[in-house]
Amino acid sequence: MKYFLVTVLTKGKKEKIGLYAEDKKEANSYAKLKLSGIIIKVEEAAEPLEDKFKRIKNDLLKNIKKRKIKPDALIAAIRQLAVMTNAGISIHDSLSEIANATTDEALETVFSKVADDINSGHSLSSAMENFRFEVGNLVIAMIQLGEKTGNLDEALYSLADMLEEIRANVIKFKKAMAYPRNVMIAMAIAFTILISYVVPQFKAIFEELHAQLPLPTIILLKLEYLFNNFGPYLLAGIAIFYFVFNYMITNYEDIRYKWHQLLLRTYLIKNIIKFSTLSRFTLVFSELIRAGIPIAEALDTAIDMIDNLPLKRKLQSVILTVEKGGALNKGLEETGLFENMILQMVRAGEDSGTLDTMIQKVAEYYKMRFDAIIDGLSEAIEPIMLLIIASMVILLALGIFLPMWDMGNAVQGRQ
Repeated sequence: MKYFLVTVLTKGKKEKIGLYAEDKKEANSYAKLKLSGIIIKVEEAAEPLEDKFKRIKNDLLKNIKKRKIKPDALIAAIRQLAVMTNAGISIHDSLSEIANATTDEALETVFSKVADDINSGHSLSSAMENFRFEVGNLVIAMIQLGEKTGNLDEALYSLADMLEEIRANVIKFKKAMAYPRNVMIAMAIAFTILISYVVPQFKAIFEELHAQLPLPTIILLKLEYLFNNFGPYLLAGIAIFYFVFNYMITNYEDIRYKWHQLLLRTYLIKNIIKFSTLSRFTLVFSELIRAGIPIAEALDTAIDMIDNLPLKRKLQSVILTVEKGGALNKGLEETGLFENMILQMVRAGEDSGTLDTMIQKVAEYYKMRFDAIIDGLSEAIEPIMLLIIASMVILLALGIFLPMWDMGNAVQGRQ
């Protein structure tokens, strides 16, 4: 968002008022709508330091207060909305009824405000756009599909099924991660206790004997010094870093892009992100194609729900290829994300006029690949977990026993 300075003539007096907008045109429209008086001039200006700090503070508070709707509550609400829409109840009444009945505060807030926006003349998808963080990209993409096809209830039923599938995968992922997580937490606690209470005892002995200390022992003593003297500051620093980092990736697209790039290069995580994204993309795309939406428009809607920016930008190039008259399979090939088998399936679907069926089969393939990764997650993490545990044990063992052996050998040499 850019900062603009608006010069307004009110009651014979000129007044300068600052506002934020994407460009000068939007700033003009916003000024005419919100400010009373005659708009003399709108110009881009340097944001005052005080306003900058105020904006950052408001953004931080807004991000802290933001809460995603609980998956179970969202799935139940979408199913209720589908049933009520199918029964002929108006969207406004359905949303109001669900908001009043739910026990989830985030869901109640979102649905109440969406109902108010619909009452003001907005469509359901445009009203939901204001709550993209709370409901997720997939919800908005499927609602847009329902509005375009005129079958909102069917789109909502499909959406509920997709959300249940995603929820099942999340539960499966958490179960797979439970054992490695618990082992690592136990090891971290044990290591912290040893560093904080056991190592200081040996430190006193080493200082008394003026022993020449090996590298592992020096590392342990440095860690002990940090833990016992700066422990609270380290925890505070980690907390501050988390909030600042979260703010940066939320509000700055270039930083978010680089973070997503890093995730796509990280062992194991890259495959989870890639196959979960392609699974959802092809699933939504197949639904859109089946509903008769033009390919370029279907691609635009399906890509819009992707969270990972590098993958999103690669897939956006497919839209340009299709709009220029190129084949879909050619556009997908240029992204470098799809295997040759998938490209052949898409080509066959285009040639035979069964593209929706082929894309659905592709979605099933990527779902199978994603499920296989989740099922084998524990086995894939075990080598990393063993390496970390072994490193901690070796550091402790060498750090404590090496100087003891050296001192023992020195004593025997003197005798």
